[in-house]
Amino acid sequence: MRSRRSSLAALFVPLALVIAGSASAQDVRVMDSKPQAKAVIGEPSSEFYVRFDRPVDHIHSQLAIFRDGQLVERLAPRMESAPEVLFARAPTLPPGSYVLRWNVRTMADVKVIEGDIPFTVTGKR
Repeated sequence: MRSRRSSLAALFVPLALVIAGSASAQDVRVMDSKPQAKAVIGEPSSEFYVRFDRPVDHIHSQLAIFRDGQLVERLAPRMESAPEVLFARAPTLPPGSYVLRWNVRTMADVKVIEGDIPFTVTGKR
């Protein structure tokens, strides 16, 4: 009886590790962004994007710009961008410190992942 339990445990432990590993494998990673994290932007820009390592659900994903914790602009991701890219346009920002906040839903499930990209606009070229 004991060897039977040991055999069952030997089967289930690796299975549990595979399931746990595949759940974390669903997390998306940021590969590139505009602006880059901690970038200092001197020239006017109205384009914002975040590129991930896999396709994301554009319909249920969001981009927003914050300053001092307050929402400045909620951006509408363009549906015609690449499947792994959230791209949006915004009005030119005045000088200051900002955060580009993103949240995406993975295509494989309904998991929502979010993050912040801090950047500064100087207004100087």
